Amino acid sequence: MKFRLSMIAALIGVTIGCGAYSPSTPSGGTDVTGTPVSIVRNASVLTNTAYAPNPIAIGVGETITWVNNDSEAHTSAGDDGSWNSGTIAAGASFSRTFPSAGSFSYHCTIHPNMIGTVTVR
Repeated sequence: MKFRLSMIAALIGVTIGCGAYSPSTPSGGTDVTGTPVSIVRNASVLTNTAYAPNPIAIGVGETITWVNNDSEAHTSAGDDGSWNSGTIAAGASFSRTFPSAGSFSYHCTIHPNMIGTVTVR
């Protein structure tokens, strides 16, 4: 009986421990923290519809996670140089927390025609 309870406790611990995993950004998965923005399919041939929703409004201190739903790599980079996701592979994601209010234009450094705006209130 004690052995069974020990095994059950160990399995619960492993299950809880696995559920608490939080990947770094950019991530290889699509764990989304905060508000999701999709990099849509065929984004490289689009302009202001490559990121959805666009524009997007959030509060100060909130996080946006760009999720690459396309089949090719993209980025999210602030036009003012305040952030650059690096390459976001197909199926991966990148998160950024916005610490101050303002309007932030961004683009894909690989496909500069892809543009977006984040408004932080």
